[in-house]
Order: sequence, then C-alpha cells, then structure tokens
Amino acid sequence: MFNYRNLRMGNFLTRKKKLVCGILVLLSTATGIFAFDENNKYFLIVKNLDIFAAFYRELDTYYVDDLPPEKTIQKGIEAILDETDPYTDFIAEENLDELKYMATGKYGGVGASINTNGEWTSITDIYPGSPMDKANVKPGDIIESMDGKSMKNIAQDSISKLLKGTPGTTIDIVFRHPLTNATTTKKIARQEINVKPVSYSGFVKNDIGYIKMTQFTENSGDMVRKAFEQLKRTNPGIKGIILDLRSNPGGLLDEAVIVANTFVDKNKLIVSTRGKVKNWDRTYETSGAPADLHIPLAVLTNHSSASAAEIVAGSMQDLDRGIIVGQRSYGKGLVQTTRSLPYNTKLKVTTAKYYTPSGRCIQAIDYSHRGEDGSVDYVADSMRKSFKTISGRTVKDGGGIEPDAKVDPTYLSPVAVSLLRKQFIFDYATQYYYSHPKIAAATAFSFSDADFEDFERFLENKDYSYKTRSEDALESFKTTARKEKYYDAVSKDLEELEQKLKHDKKQDLLKNKEEIKRLLEEEIVNRYYMMEGRIAKGLQSDNEVNKAIALLLDQPAYKKLLTPAK
Repeated sequence: MFNYRNLRMGNFLTRKKKLVCGILVLLSTATGIFAFDENNKYFLIVKNLDIFAAFYRELDTYYVDDLPPEKTIQKGIEAILDETDPYTDFIAEENLDELKYMATGKYGGVGASINTNGEWTSITDIYPGSPMDKANVKPGDIIESMDGKSMKNIAQDSISKLLKGTPGTTIDIVFRHPLTNATTTKKIARQEINVKPVSYSGFVKNDIGYIKMTQFTENSGDMVRKAFEQLKRTNPGIKGIILDLRSNPGGLLDEAVIVANTFVDKNKLIVSTRGKVKNWDRTYETSGAPADLHIPLAVLTNHSSASAAEIVAGSMQDLDRGIIVGQRSYGKGLVQTTRSLPYNTKLKVTTAKYYTPSGRCIQAIDYSHRGEDGSVDYVADSMRKSFKTISGRTVKDGGGIEPDAKVDPTYLSPVAVSLLRKQFIFDYATQYYYSHPKIAAATAFSFSDADFEDFERFLENKDYSYKTRSEDALESFKTTARKEKYYDAVSKDLEELEQKLKHDKKQDLLKNKEEIKRLLEEEIVNRYYMMEGRIAKGLQSDNEVNKAIALLLDQPAYKKLLTPAK
C-alpha cells in the first residue's frame, strides 16, 4: 500500500521494464558528489557504482557482439529488485497509466472484460454506461478485427492494450455474433472508465445490509459511507451490516482510514507506519463524525484480502467494533511510496511497515531474512507475538488478520472447474440469452431441471476431460514408486485402483448438479442484469455471507465473539 496519495501495494506490474540511460547519469556523477570514509555505507555504494559503470563501459566497448543497453541494464535492475520484496519495483514511463489506474480506478478504454479461448477473443462483461454498452455490444460477441487488423490468434494482453487508449480516440471493431456468425462493424469512442470501488450494495436476508468493496482507490471511503447511509434510509430498521473485503487487494492507506471512520468515532487511531526514515513515521486517526457507532458489523476476509483491506479489518478487530468472518487474510503489512527517477520513470519502494491499533504488524512473509538460495518464508507461529484488543481479546501479529468466526473456503469440483476453464458454462449462457428474451429478477431466477437436461445435451460430444484429485494423487504415487523401484511389486494393485477411480463424466455432472446450476444461474443472470445481478444471485449461496447473517442476528453469539476468553 502506498503512503498518503501514492499508489497501491501489490505486485501488479511485471518486471519486464524498459530502462533508458538515467542510471548512467547517476553512475557518471556519483563519485563527484560523495567523499566518505571507506567504512561508510555511502562510500561503499559510490565505490561499487563506480566499479559497475567502469565494468559496463569496458564490456560494451570490447565485447564481441553488441549489447543493447536498455535490455542489459534492465537485467541488472531486476537482479537488484530480486533482493527486495515483490512490491518494490521500477516503473517505466509506458506503465505510468497503469500505476495511475491502481490509485484512481480510472483508465481510458471501452469498458469491457475479455477472454481468449483458442483462436479468438470474446467479450465477457460489459460495464454499465460504457462505450461498449452504448454500442449495444453483448457478452459472447467475438472480436474479429480492430482497425482492419485480424484478431485471430492475438494474445489477450495485446488485445486489451489495443482496446485501451486516450479518452476521445476511436477504434473500429468488427464483432462476430457467437451463434449466427454475422459480423457487425462498430466505431467505438474510448472514454474515461471509472471502475467503482463499491461494486454492489443492498440487503441480503432479514434486514441485513451488504456492501461489496473491491479496491481502495480515490474517494472509495466516501462511497462506502454513502452506500451505508443509503441502506439506512431505505430500511431504518436495518439490523446489521456486512462489509465484504474478500479478494480486495487494498490500495490507498488514507482511504482505509476513511472507511473505518464510517463505523468508528472521531480521533481514534486506525493505523501507524514506521520505517527507516524516522521523520516519515506517521499515525493515522479518524477525523470525522461516524455514520453509525453501534450497528452490528461483520467484515468478510479471505486469503486474498490484503493491505488497506487488512487495515480496515484489523482496526475493526482491535477496536472491538465488529467481527471478522471468513479466512485469514493475506498478511501484507508493508507500505510503498513512489520516488521520481530520470526520464519520467519511477521507483515504487517499500518504506515502512504498518501497525494496527493494538500495535501489531500483520506482515506474514519475512523478506529481511533469506535462505542461502534467496528463498523467503512465512513468519513461524512460534515467533508471532500476542497483542490485546480494546476489550482485552488476544490477537497476534505476523500472519494476517485471523477471523473471529472461521469459515472454510468453498472449492469447486474438478468437473465444474473444467466447464469454466473450457468456457462451456459461458457459451451455454450465451445460447440461453438469445433463446430467452426475458428472465425473472436476478435473485428470483432459477435454472430448472429441464434447463439442466438441455445443458447436458449441449455438452454432448464436447471435451471437458479432467483429472480428479484422487487421480492426481495416484499418478504422483506411481511416479514415486517407479523412482524407488517399488512399482513392479504393486503395479497390479495400482492398475485395479486406477480402474476403480476412473470417473464417469455424466455421473460427475449429476453428482455436482447443484453446484453447476449455481454457476449457470450466475452467468445467465449476468447477461440480463450485468455484474450487480451476478453478485446479488451469488450471495444467496455464499457460505461466508450466510454465516455473517446468522451471527449478526444472534446478538448473544455476536457479543460473545467480542468478549475476552476467560
């Protein structure tokens, strides 16, 4: 996470960067700037920079083949970065727009998600009000060409870059209908796309409000407060609120403080940061009046909840303001700041660790101590220290935010994973959309048994082969047995076991029918009601949400979780 208005934490940029010659300017002038004793750290830095500059100059001059300077020095930078954490990064000029997006949630583009399957790329989601929406483009439409160039066998990343661009510029796209193969040419004007940090808010069951937050970008704190206040206006009898931070990678630190301020009183410590440069150390307190101090609150987390999401969850836990439901969070307690470099490049560097109100740092991976092979490891449980919440509950550092009410994650069956990966659920939803002009409201829609039989017919002669976990385990065992010379002795038994494990795909479909029906319902609803409909439908069978609802409605159980163990 970035400090103040600098940008988000997370390793969202690759390390294939383009370095110009700014480092050479530094190398050529460094020895004239510093003159320190040999034991001084800065002297050692200058000494080795001077050696590096001389080494590269001689290598470039006399090596038998040409060495491209940008590529060669880029490798040097990547080697240095390998000694740091994954969040410290060099940002080339051409990646600054992506950096800006991570802070603001805004980018120039057409407002659609895409997926490449085989030779062609399809539209998978349309953002409401976007250029694609205005052009009446539908999920399932295939991108055949852009500006006269065929998109057959073009990588998804390349197509994504072509779709983005300066707001106001246009792009000519030829779309192919997924069922009729009819083609349509559309001129689409790019605009500024603002990805909403609050993707959904509404009521789930029994007067329980729900807010889904996907990232901590500019103004996201205000949006959470407005969503909550709208829920209270809609239903003054609201009995509790669920703040869903699952799979939220974080973002701006001060937005986390504003989100916390929605439920926490003025002048309360939410987070502090401490690093090598002591005059950069900061404490962050709430500065405004809260929206509600007493409504029962449940914060949902999973292993992909990180950074600013963990600050909110950790502060609610430390201040005993609400309960955490789900799985342990990622454990990213590092703060990044951007520093300007020559030629409009930047360094995103970890400058501090952050600490929740109880004083704990939840950083789970220790990057400061590496093995001989350069590997890093998680903080050992034996090294995790205990801290106390306001009421005296015990919480620990060094391993993310542990939930007060743990809910095991839900894993999809192998057959469901195969159907999703091979896009058969997506393709069937496309077919369903064009044969059903209308469906019921998102939360009322149900995929019938007759529909499921039609889906089974749709899958006939389609390859969705997969291996079960048992088959994978058996294959691994056979490999080990061969290496250890035991295979011949047990081969007959293994072959019999392999035959017993062979799965019938049709039986697997029926065995996992309810799970597959839910996936189909969500994908179909998305065609009619877009992302909000998909989320609303998915909440009905969400284990973490249902657990949170039960606890918010059961006040004795809720209060018990917030009471220190005796």
